[in-house]
Amino acid sequence: VQLVESGGGLVQAGGSLRLSCVVSGLTFDGYAIGWFRQAPGKAREGVACISLSDENTYYTDSARGRFTISKDVSKNTVYLQMNDLKPEDTAEYYCGADVANNIATMFRYGFYYGQKYWGKGTPVTVSS
Repeated sequence: VQLVESGGGLVQAGGSLRLSCVVSGLTFDGYAIGWFRQAPGKAREGVACISLSDENTYYTDSARGRFTISKDVSKNTVYLQMNDLKPEDTAEYYCGADVANNIATMFRYGFYYGQKYWGKGTPVTVSS
């Protein structure tokens, strides 16, 4: 299984970026993808997650209203559209995959470690 993120970069506050996570070698049924981020010296935090079997999505407070997670099953890709970016959004962004129940548990309890599959991340820097 391989997850490859792309789309990060440098953007001014108020700008937008769209991150992509291309998934290969994974049977989508029963799995979910989460977007996570980690800034230097800070704990990993969840951003949003999406089921690969149905249309369920979930956003943490930091993302709700500004970010949109979506998927294109035909392209084996999950997206994170990020609008109205703020300097505090600066972090390395990762996508992670696991069975849907495990991803849901992570977001329910706010403990974002132990995903079965990880990408290498894409950096996002938001300047003020």
